[in-house]
Amino acid sequence: MSGLSREVLKWLQSLDLTWQIKNPKWDLSNGYLIAEIFSWYFPQEIQMHSFYNRDSLDLKQRNWYILKNFILKNQLDLKMADVDGTIHCREGAAAQLTEKLYEILTNRKVKKVPPEMPIDYTDSAYQMQLPMHARSTASKAVKNNLRLTEVLADQNLITCAQKSQKIINDHIDHRRQERVEDPDRFGIKPTLGDRCVRRPEPPQKLQSEQSHLTNTTDVPSELPADSTNERPLTREHSVHFKEVEVKQMDKSAFYQLPIQSY
Repeated sequence: MSGLSREVLKWLQSLDLTWQIKNPKWDLSNGYLIAEIFSWYFPQEIQMHSFYNRDSLDLKQRNWYILKNFILKNQLDLKMADVDGTIHCREGAAAQLTEKLYEILTNRKVKKVPPEMPIDYTDSAYQMQLPMHARSTASKAVKNNLRLTEVLADQNLITCAQKSQKIINDHIDHRRQERVEDPDRFGIKPTLGDRCVRRPEPPQKLQSEQSHLTNTTDVPSELPADSTNERPLTREHSVHFKEVEVKQMDKSAFYQLPIQSY
């Protein structure tokens, strides 16, 4: 019963199910107990003779096909990610789905201490608890996070390739983060920029530099009468060029010249 709160456990025991839920990850994957829970609240819509208490993938898909249609028909606030994670025995998905069912069917809120954290249904949390030399490789990460039932249920090669690529990309990101957190283990030497001492500038110096910049960019409104120096150019002043007029030669005189014969 790991992963479930005390109030959810008491609620499940009060339903008098066919067998006691010891491990939600495996006990709820075929959907038979989920259907039995729904039958207590919707006896006219969910009838147990339509479900199979078997673990084969074909029968599991039949059970969940009926349950998914029932969920969509009644517009129950259940995430399909939790449902798919329960079908494929992903870590934490069955417990999350059971707690959500408890909140919907009993109209109560599950109290969690510490507060609820987002679940990605991967083994990343478990891998972070292991020492670095014991953490999984890229191929092992694909094997742990991509179930065989997912490949058999959806035999689209493109979809399976996208799932595998996402797992490998996440693994590479975790490895890159490990190198940043512990550079000595990987023999990473700090660069010259990392070795430089960065001291914050005093606020007085910053204010003096800012005032100096504003004074140099300001344009004086008037110059003294005896000033012979030229005013410095600024952005507000523009340089004017005088247009030069070029006189063209009279072409009529050129055509009137006599032609000499050689």
